[in-house]
Amino acid sequence: MARTSHVKRSTSETQIEVKLNLDGSGIQEIKTPVPFLDHMLSQLARHGYFDLTIKAQGDTDIDFHHTVEDVGIAVGQAFKEALGDKKGIRRFSEANVPLNEALAQCIIDISGRAFFVFNVELPKAKLGEFDVELVPEFFQAFSANSGITLHLNSPYWNNLHHITEALFKSFARALDSACSLDSRTSEVPSTKGTL
Repeated sequence: MARTSHVKRSTSETQIEVKLNLDGSGIQEIKTPVPFLDHMLSQLARHGYFDLTIKAQGDTDIDFHHTVEDVGIAVGQAFKEALGDKKGIRRFSEANVPLNEALAQCIIDISGRAFFVFNVELPKAKLGEFDVELVPEFFQAFSANSGITLHLNSPYWNNLHHITEALFKSFARALDSACSLDSRTSEVPSTKGTL
């Protein structure tokens, strides 16, 4: 059974379309009006080996907030749909990813319970035109709409671009592992029998 999804989200603020294949090879076509977000979503596809298409338009004349958050919502919905009944998945995973001096840690439980923890002190600053405070907004929206428990931590970093990119790479690696199928079982990985 193909683990794919196709999500469309349209509001008065944004229009977003996401296509996802969990069992891909990292093929990507990402086009939003937020270039730095495109760069980070490319990390998600490449390092998670997800085939990912994202097309988005938004009211970026106001700011990038609505677009970044709504892309997070749509990507979260796409993962929830593609995971289906979650039979045979590994469910739990973690990944530590360095990028030069920065170290990012991501821990995931595909539990059906959305919960988000962000232990990274990011300044109110910009990377180019991108407001760095939107990084946790993206991940919060993803968690809330995928039903995934997501913890992101960093014990240390110095360069703002490095830690942001390391966070997305660790997220990609942990998500890939948690979504992957375990050959030892075809059951839902829960004593309750459902997630």
